[in-house]
Amino acid sequence: MSHLIAPSILSADFANIQRDVEMINKSEADWFHVDIMDGMFVPNISFGFPVIKAIKKHTTKPLDVHLMINDPDRYLQTFKEAGADVLTVHLEACNHLHRSIQAIKALGMKAGVAINPHTSANLLMDIIADVDLVCVMSVNPGFGGQKFIENTYHKIHTLHEMIRATKSKALIEIDGGVDMNNYKKLIDAGAKVLVAGNTVFSSSNPSQTISELKKG
Repeated sequence: MSHLIAPSILSADFANIQRDVEMINKSEADWFHVDIMDGMFVPNISFGFPVIKAIKKHTTKPLDVHLMINDPDRYLQTFKEAGADVLTVHLEACNHLHRSIQAIKALGMKAGVAINPHTSANLLMDIIADVDLVCVMSVNPGFGGQKFIENTYHKIHTLHEMIRATKSKALIEIDGGVDMNNYKKLIDAGAKVLVAGNTVFSSSNPSQTISELKKG
């Protein structure tokens, strides 16, 4: 399959969010990436359920919801009801990761697991065959516009070997610092989903930028 582009709504203009949602609908983007932050797992707070529901009303593409929150199991059903199509939880936030992944799938969503920059990709060996997505944080989570962490390429290579060894169907998603200088290298390394926030929404022509990212 060709790679997917998932613009991050966190970087959109919140005063004109419907406009930006409609731009993504009309663009070559594949998913909407929605970051959920609780101010505890990461040092920032983002969207609540009413905002997700409002976005969902206007989207024509899947919602890729990334939970950067403590104890995410409390809210899996609620995120399903809010409109999540792909739901990703952090390895670092789950005491019983297998159970969380199984619960997400039982609710009819695709299940993802995310890892922070300091977390070894090797820790996913026992779960990678069970997930649909591995989200590699290529910046420290919490804020947009950060500098890309170069060790991400090594993690992609490690995950590729694990996916091959386990015959997993997991897609490798890169979240943070994706820009026009590194996106081709990430795709060549094996990334299948690129989350792009600041790169898209700070562009003078966001739709054209998405097209360029999509070409690879």
